[in-house]
Formats: sequence, structure tokens, C-alpha cells
Amino acid sequence: MHQYLFYIGDFPVRAYGLVLSLSIILATGVGYFLAKQDGRYHNHVVDLGIYCGLSGLLGARLWDVFFFDWDYYSHHLTEILNVWQGGMAIQGGVILGVAVGILYCRRHSIDILAMMDISAPAIIFGQGLGRCANLLNGDAFGAPTGGSFGIIYPSTTLAHHTYGNQPLWPAEIWEGQLDFVIFAILLLFRAYPHVKGQAFSLYVMLYCAARFFLEFLRGDYADPVLGLFTSAQMTSITGFTLALICFIALQIKGHKDKKTDSTSKPESKV
Repeated sequence: MHQYLFYIGDFPVRAYGLVLSLSIILATGVGYFLAKQDGRYHNHVVDLGIYCGLSGLLGARLWDVFFFDWDYYSHHLTEILNVWQGGMAIQGGVILGVAVGILYCRRHSIDILAMMDISAPAIIFGQGLGRCANLLNGDAFGAPTGGSFGIIYPSTTLAHHTYGNQPLWPAEIWEGQLDFVIFAILLLFRAYPHVKGQAFSLYVMLYCAARFFLEFLRGDYADPVLGLFTSAQMTSITGFTLALICFIALQIKGHKDKKTDSTSKPESKV
């Protein structure tokens, strides 16, 4: 595990930034392939990848700063954009990234639900690679295992600063692996008939479910909200519920539209 790959003069090239940039580039490539396969909108994917990728990074950082670490950053405003210190919340990244994507689609008259379905596997693929960046940076770490097994982080990482030489659960590794499992499930789902918008709803449901249970192993931001669950778990419950409602509503609407189309067709004459 190396936080710093090499130096250019006094400037460190961090593994975190390199892998995070790679995750955006490769996720955009996956999105381009899926759009090309779908037969539409592939000429917009690169622009979407740039806008949504950058806004996603900003949203992830600001969500962490204002919802988790404001007590610290309110007195250290110049460090708000120091992402290498740790502190990126995927919830904020997805929300702002999707919001910017919707605005882009509206401006270019792109079917929003269709593009969201195309983008869903690419987003979770990027998230999986992003967890590799977290591992290399020593953030998004797990809680102490209480035994002799687990990850012991280098002394330069936030994980070591928090727990010292205690072995920690590999929470970010397992989340990254589950992200790739969700990626495969979404590809399989897209191969079968479904209503427009359901692939993105399924992505939200699967990720929220995985994140909810993995939060029990996390060692950062583990304080419960109202004595119940962590803030990330509360967000996961909300996201899963809303996505499930959308999934069911889209299915019902699709069934009604199909029934209406079949009854509105004129009978053929012999």
C-alpha cells in the first residue's frame, strides 16, 4: 500500500488521485460502450463523463465536509478541497453527478430515463474502482476486528491515525468487490425485457442494500443518528425505499402503457 507513487520535484503523485482519475475514465469508457450498444447517445457520453465525473467528486467532497466534518472544516476552510486527507461521501457524489447529468440531458433533448439506465452499470463500475483508491489512501476503513486478522495500515494514513496498529475489517475492499457484483447483475438485468428507468432504480436498491450492511463494519463516521443507525445507513434506507417505489411504479406504468397500446391498435380486416 503506497499513498505516494513518486515525486515530480516536491510535488507528490498520489495513488489516490491516479486511481480516482482512472475510475472516471474507465467508467466513461464503459458508458460509451453501453450507449454504442444501445444505438443512441454515445456521442454525448464523453461530455457527460467529464461533467458528471467532476461534479460527482465535488458533491462527494462537499457532502462529507458539511454533513460529517463541518466542526473541523468550519475552522479550516482552506482544506475543504484537500480530498487526499480523506473524506468523500459517495451519496453526495451520486446526487450531484446525477443532477448535472439530468440538466445536460434536458439541454440536449436526451431521454433522461434511458440515459440513466445506460449509465447505471458505468457508475457502479467507477464506484468499485474508487474503493481501490480508498484502500491505497487508507480511508473509508473498517473498525477493529478484535483479533489478529485484518488490515494494518501504514502510519501515514488516516486509518492508522485513528486506530493505530489494530487490524481493521477490509470494509472498502468488500464494498469494491460488491460493486463489481452489482455491475454484473445490472448487465444481466439489461439483457432481459424491463421498463425504462428500472435499471437505474435497481442500481440504487442494490448499492443501498450493500452499503447498509457494510456500515456495521466501518470504523469512520460510526456514530449512530438518533441512537439507531449511522448517517450512511439512514441514507441507504431512504435511497432503497425511494428506488423500490420507483421500480414498482415504473413497472405498473409500463404495464398500463402496454395494455393501452394493445387496445388502441385497430383490428385487422380479412
